[in-house]
Amino acid sequence: MTDYAVPPPVPAALPVAGNDTMFPVHHVYAVTRNYGDGPMPALGPGAGVERPLPAIFTKAPDSVLPSGAGASYPPATKRLEPEVEMVVALGGGGRQLATAAAQEIIFGYAVGFDMTRRDLQGAARQEGKPWDIAKWFDGATPVSDINPVTIAGHPGEGAITLDVNGARVQAGDLNQMIWKPAEVVSIVSRFLTLHPGDLIFTGTPAGEAIVNPGDRLEGIIEGVGTLHFVIE
Repeated sequence: MTDYAVPPPVPAALPVAGNDTMFPVHHVYAVTRNYGDGPMPALGPGAGVERPLPAIFTKAPDSVLPSGAGASYPPATKRLEPEVEMVVALGGGGRQLATAAAQEIIFGYAVGFDMTRRDLQGAARQEGKPWDIAKWFDGATPVSDINPVTIAGHPGEGAITLDVNGARVQAGDLNQMIWKPAEVVSIVSRFLTLHPGDLIFTGTPAGEAIVNPGDRLEGIIEGVGTLHFVIE
């Protein structure tokens, strides 16, 4: 038995919809700018359409919170913004995966909020510094129950919305995604080895909001699930 100098952390875990099991979180990845203004056409091999690759960033695994949880307003910020996204949960791993192989390792899908300290991010960008601090903080990554592919399939369309205190602030459709979920998984695997338990945020539709203590957030993705979160 291994002796540790300090107690090892307990990994974050999320409920799996439809049964009593939990999904352990390993790493959290996210991509930027992955929604167009309207439905994206199906792009097969040789389609001849250039799509800019999204940027990839990471979020702290221990910042993942389940639906219904709350988190304190983070310190050192005056502009906290949520973004609703479809999250891919991986049941397998690998690297340099083709799109078909990437789809095979998807365990399920969920609704997620990418919470950002936008003022800190903007300041870091202006100074040419990394903006990890804008994404890594307590409660930065609320995620709904994982809806397994055996129930949800692989959603390619459906409304995705975010309401703050009952007012709609973001609205779009999954068919607006420039890179589809399995393609996003494939892209991330070009640069990193993926593992079971990894979560990948796949981008957000248009719209923005600034949230404050006491605000209640509700994210819904048709066919995937609902996420509730409170800023305390």
